[in-house]
Amino acid sequence: MPSAAPSLSAIGPFEVRSTCCYCGVGCGVVIETEDTASGRVITGVRGAPDHPANFGRLCTKGTTLHLTAGASTRLLQPQLRERDAKGARTASLKDTGWDQALDIAARRFAAIIREHGPDAVAFYISGQLLTEDYYVFNKLAKGLIGTNNVDTNSRLCMSSAVAGYKATLGADAPPACYEDIDHAECLFISGSNTAFAHPILYRRIEAAREKNPALKTIVVDPRRTDTARDADLHLAILPGTDVALANGMLHVLLWEGLCNLDYIRDHTEGFETLKELVREYTPASVAAICGIGEEDLITAAKWFGGSRATLSLYCQGLNQSSNGTQNNASVINLHLATGQIGRPGAGPFSLTGQPNAMGGREVGGMANLLSAHRDLANPEHRAEVAALWGIDAVPAKPGKTAVELFNAVRTGEIKAVWIACTNPAQSMPDAGLVREALSRAEFVVLQEAFANTDTAPYADLLLPASTWGEKEGTVTNSERRITRVRSAIAPPGAARHDWVIARDFALRLGNELGNTDAPRLFAYTTPEEVFNEHRETTRGRDLDITGMSYAMLEARGPQQWPLREGETTGAVRLYGDGRFPTASGRARFAPTHHKPTAEKTDARYPLHFNTGRLRDHWHGMSRTGRVARLYSHVEEPVLAMNAIDMAKRKFKDGDIVQVASRRGEFVARVEASDDMRSGQSYLPMHWGSQFMNSAGANAVTSPAVDPVSRQPELKHAAVRVEKLELPWELVVMRTVSEAAAPELMSAAQPLLAEFGYATLALFGREQPAVILRAANKVPVGETLLADIDRIFAFDATTSLNYMDARRGIAKRVMVTGGRVTGVRLTGETAAREWLKDAMAEGLAVEPVRRWVLAPLSAPPAGNVGRGRIVCNCLNVAESEIRTAVEQGADLAALQETLKYGTQCGSCVPELKQLVRIRKAA
Repeated sequence: MPSAAPSLSAIGPFEVRSTCCYCGVGCGVVIETEDTASGRVITGVRGAPDHPANFGRLCTKGTTLHLTAGASTRLLQPQLRERDAKGARTASLKDTGWDQALDIAARRFAAIIREHGPDAVAFYISGQLLTEDYYVFNKLAKGLIGTNNVDTNSRLCMSSAVAGYKATLGADAPPACYEDIDHAECLFISGSNTAFAHPILYRRIEAAREKNPALKTIVVDPRRTDTARDADLHLAILPGTDVALANGMLHVLLWEGLCNLDYIRDHTEGFETLKELVREYTPASVAAICGIGEEDLITAAKWFGGSRATLSLYCQGLNQSSNGTQNNASVINLHLATGQIGRPGAGPFSLTGQPNAMGGREVGGMANLLSAHRDLANPEHRAEVAALWGIDAVPAKPGKTAVELFNAVRTGEIKAVWIACTNPAQSMPDAGLVREALSRAEFVVLQEAFANTDTAPYADLLLPASTWGEKEGTVTNSERRITRVRSAIAPPGAARHDWVIARDFALRLGNELGNTDAPRLFAYTTPEEVFNEHRETTRGRDLDITGMSYAMLEARGPQQWPLREGETTGAVRLYGDGRFPTASGRARFAPTHHKPTAEKTDARYPLHFNTGRLRDHWHGMSRTGRVARLYSHVEEPVLAMNAIDMAKRKFKDGDIVQVASRRGEFVARVEASDDMRSGQSYLPMHWGSQFMNSAGANAVTSPAVDPVSRQPELKHAAVRVEKLELPWELVVMRTVSEAAAPELMSAAQPLLAEFGYATLALFGREQPAVILRAANKVPVGETLLADIDRIFAFDATTSLNYMDARRGIAKRVMVTGGRVTGVRLTGETAAREWLKDAMAEGLAVEPVRRWVLAPLSAPPAGNVGRGRIVCNCLNVAESEIRTAVEQGADLAALQETLKYGTQCGSCVPELKQLVRIRKAA
């Protein structure tokens, strides 16, 4: 290939250290940029080798962050939605300037506050905001407006962990750290598919097990996930039986003499009450409740209590429950009873779901909290914050938490809602109710980086925000470690930083309300000024960071809290001295009771339904959904069911089914899975209306909440599953540039509603392509097909066409430069996988010409699709790995010789499973 002529595209490389914007592991990254004729752009990303969270490693999502950094599908200008003569929202948006947009927002909010009071407005924010963003929003609501109606999507993932820590240890302070994985002799992983949800931590677990083969791993999960398959012991408990399991384990610990009575006597209180309670939880009764073997329960307890150092790792499986606080407390009870806390390798460690859910908790960015872990219900705490802010008082009335907030929007109690950096129309439970609430609201503001989320159509005002690679501030990861976030490029278009938008709105709103304190309260000019104010609120608190500064973080790197003034390093782990932040200085045993799930199965809704994460996608896919290679492992939403349940219903793999609960339904394909027992089903939570013709999993999930944490039971619903007869099929595939792929997906999204079943996805690597899969009861009309051809840019003059009207089969293949660049199959789609893979490899037209122009449905002989990609870094398919294993390759050979799984490592658990299957055959 001839060398390119010199151009501005290679003026010079620039590198900036920052963090990954996905899970709560908080991996450090190095963002690579270049100056081009159109400005500085992000060109690559790699793990920061000296960041203590990841030491240079990144997962499949992190390694592709640079591919999400383009301006495609970004919200670039403030936009105002027009309303029709009856006042209903239309699809029409008009660009406006920042001054006009914020003036409109201030006038609307001020008018509602004057007429209905401050609690008639609310803010719903996000664990993906930076700490500085969070702080300004919290002060705006509680300090300026005078409402505690500010909550966050962290309510959906972490609030039960917060409540569990406070109920037992006295403060929302995870006592353990990542280094403890290296020292543990027993890992108790409960309600967490760590291999998928926190892959870089799982790499550390793999390394610890390799270094110490005696390390025991126990995984508690109704599903046999990759994490569970890799464990020494999998406790496949029934949904909602976590407390029964923990109480049963404590019963065994007492019986076997494995409790640390000295630790209990010296450092805890309330044990006698719990001891009496767990007498009822005998191994036999607990085994029956949980649906596990009695011997497995006893083994788990002996490993937990007999280990020199036991570390518990837990996440949404415990948290997203109507009994979530007690789920968390029951695990912490085990640590207190055995003294497994405050030492290297020992402690209860909640894994955070979002990159800055911890930072949001630190600044009090939830309806029941105030800055620096103060409780809103505590009058002294309210007075302290009022004094720090220089205001008369912080309102005492409790704010609405997430589910309550949107219920209040639906009833009209809350008239206006400001949503920032989150997508409640997809991520909230009972999505139909949330969408109804948003449609009824008088005024909805959406502050967002991306223009095409499920929430965007409900917004009256859309405000463009900066995002990863563009922001400045700090985040806190799961181990209490604060890291500087640095900008590598300027935000595109008119996008502004989140804290700036909140500040500018506050100044205007204060003027509208006649509040002369607003200029003083929001006199920030840099994020560092916000951080410094937040830092001062922590003085003397459990999370004291008065010894920390931007300068320290720049000079010494990420730091853990507490780090008090005069100290040079933060606390690696907490409670090593046996003293706890409670009134007595002792930890408290919580009396935990088993309670069934909020929703019961019955004859109408006989199946348990569970949700979870995939390895390569994140939340609602507004970011990962723009990267073609991240679809290679799992390309479309598929309901997993036990083969017995499928056989009862006469389902086969690939059938299209409707899943319905008492609240809503969705349509998806179904496949048999041995991951769960009969009576259970599972769908990943990532897909919403941008990628399928429904709201996805949250169309059916339950809004029932934990009475203490107010966290909803997203992990369980009762459903029925019925087969749909949709015999007419359509597949459309179109190769496009990397930048144009998200735009084409957005253009095609309205097509989803035209079919009984439909999904949108990307595929390919060097040559990405968009794929629309659909099915219907009857063939669709020519008008819709013409719309599809227009959106996918099919040109009849440069395509090969075949039509069999009698059988209702049509094939259209677009040809550009001798290559297949587009395919539309209707009526019959047997060749879709072969064509998809061939297009991704740059398929020439000649091998398919005869097939296109003949009544052949199956692909030409010998041509089959590669199938699912297991190793995304090296683009290795499952079929190729199976072939290597059948030829004698073991895991070492796969890694050493073929290099599979040697880059990010996210596929290693699956590689192990494929090798195990071969050995068992």
